[in-house]
Amino acid sequence: MKVLVTGATGFVGQHLIPQLLARGHTVTAVARNQSKARGFDWYEHVHFIACDIHQPRENVFQFFGSPNVLVHLAWDGLPNYKELFHFERNLLADYHFIKALVEGDLHHLLITGTCFEYGMINGCLSEDMPTLPSNPYALAKDTLRKFVDILAQQRDITFQWARLFYMYGAGQNQKSLIAQLDRAIDSGDPVFNMSGGEQLRDYLPVKHVATKLVNLMEHPQIAGIFNVCSGEPISVRRLVEQHLARRNADIKLNIGYYPYPDHEPMAFWGDATKFSSITGER
Repeated sequence: MKVLVTGATGFVGQHLIPQLLARGHTVTAVARNQSKARGFDWYEHVHFIACDIHQPRENVFQFFGSPNVLVHLAWDGLPNYKELFHFERNLLADYHFIKALVEGDLHHLLITGTCFEYGMINGCLSEDMPTLPSNPYALAKDTLRKFVDILAQQRDITFQWARLFYMYGAGQNQKSLIAQLDRAIDSGDPVFNMSGGEQLRDYLPVKHVATKLVNLMEHPQIAGIFNVCSGEPISVRRLVEQHLARRNADIKLNIGYYPYPDHEPMAFWGDATKFSSITGER
């Protein structure tokens, strides 16, 4: 397929593109920073466009290479989940970009959402549950999904909404837990400050997330909402301890130094059953 990937140099995009290329797809990669893109091995093997996708332009579909499918990863302003710009600016700008592609003759959309769409609900989260977003980022994402779902029904196109849970790996935000832990290990810090660590989460290596997205994209006959997750809860403390063991690191954990985040419930994880039944893998 001819695949248009937005957010190409982001955390997920930088791992997704090599897998698309390995499977024989033609990739148009889009991001704002061309200098950053040149640092990736895949740069010479894609058609790279450095631009702001929210900038109004004519013939959007043709401008981006008349793709067969859009894999839309881009979203400004993360990880500032509580800022109003998510729905004041990003929401409508994203929708207009997507609509312009659809009006140009695009028939397949794969867009990433967030587990935060479920809101402050504890337990196992399945795709048929109602959404109750409790922060501006989640509200904007959930509303975008509803907008695009109506658009897709009117245009009779494939719309896949991939709800991402927690990820870790190369290229992650430097404020994320595992990135901070790696810096502490590399710096030889004797102590690592963290929360109580008892919260249960659903984590996947980012390369596994990229694989799941490619697998979903390659099933264009299937539309709907899909959790992209492990389906297995793990405590944050256990995740940290496992990472320390993998790195053979000797560092003391200062448990309870930080309070628990107030924008997410204490214990939640994704139901991976639907995704597994569609693609045959977890």
